[in-house]
Amino acid sequence: MIRQITLTEEMRSRLAKPAAAHKYDHGHAMVLAGSPGKGGAARLAARAALRVGAGLVTLACPQISLAENAAQLNAIMLTALPDAYSLRGHFQDPRLNALCLGPGLGQPRALEMAPAALWLRRPTVLDADALTAFTADPRPLFTALHEQVVITPHLGEFRRLFPDLAHALEDGSLTLVEAARHAADRVKCTVLLKGPETAIAHPSGEAAVHSATGSRAAPWLATAGSGDVLAGIIAGLMARNFSPFEAACTGTWLHVEAALSFGPGLIAEDLPEELPKVFRALNL
Repeated sequence: MIRQITLTEEMRSRLAKPAAAHKYDHGHAMVLAGSPGKGGAARLAARAALRVGAGLVTLACPQISLAENAAQLNAIMLTALPDAYSLRGHFQDPRLNALCLGPGLGQPRALEMAPAALWLRRPTVLDADALTAFTADPRPLFTALHEQVVITPHLGEFRRLFPDLAHALEDGSLTLVEAARHAADRVKCTVLLKGPETAIAHPSGEAAVHSATGSRAAPWLATAGSGDVLAGIIAGLMARNFSPFEAACTGTWLHVEAALSFGPGLIAEDLPEELPKVFRALNL
């Protein structure tokens, strides 16, 4: 079954927050960041996770990057994360319930952190460097993936991770949804294949499509950092106990809705800040 992603009453009710809820009722997401001068992508993801309603968000970075990130963050907490062993230590706290890694992480750090993150078996979004770092040999990544994970490749990353499926997609042997479904079945996690038409597939075969075309065309999303924001939105929703597939579908819709709300001239920093306007329009 393939469904078109649209706003449903169930989606709207899941996005609402009960009046008496505590911040920990909405989860605690951690976004991993990399070296100095490369932190913008992770900060975008962290801001998006917080704006979409995660109760708390922590940015975890090398000690040398703390000052740079502290100068630009307030509501988002910071912690030093020197190595993969330290990551496991942080997640002894069961309230830390979602992870996002890849944006601005750097490939060497991704090679170390991704296996440790996946070992935790928490809801996790893998994007950008967390995917690209494994393109020379995706097998170690693929064997560690699990059903609590969402991977968010664009077509270039998909081509490097799944060259056979990308070739079949390009020659017309597979549709976008079929390619995403085959990938999800292969790696046993939710696959979000990004583009103007975005396909989302679950290992069960469930699939959804969102077309940012026609009345929902948002060409100004073709700007640096917009994918980092999407990764953060999905991680924030998973912190709020959305399932990986549900978070990917809802996050994709919100991502485009925020872009449509802002309009031309959009840059990635605008997307998280537009989410409150989207939520007000939904009467949340």
